[in-house]
Amino acid sequence: MCTDHPVFVAPAKNGGWRLGLWVQPGARKTEVAGMHGDYLKIRLQAPAVDNKANSALTVFVSRILGIKASQVVIESGHASRQKNLLLDVEEEPDWNVFSEKALGKP
Repeated sequence: MCTDHPVFVAPAKNGGWRLGLWVQPGARKTEVAGMHGDYLKIRLQAPAVDNKANSALTVFVSRILGIKASQVVIESGHASRQKNLLLDVEEEPDWNVFSEKALGKP
């Protein structure tokens, strides 16, 4: 297991991983947009109505990480741009899939 994970990632208490995200719904396209402070910023094309943006977020993150959407749960921030996601996975994912720009590397 890699101990040098990005600032927006933390091990969850009961296993798995916690991601700190800053989400911008209603964007032109869905994409990883870099960092917003200590949070990974994700732009979502889905609007913030009827839980559409939250559903799109869990699907987007699961596809990037190559896991099932059911393994991605919004722990907090359902009605906020600042969200904490829980990843129900046994092994640490490859965080590099979020791109070098998003991880704040030169």
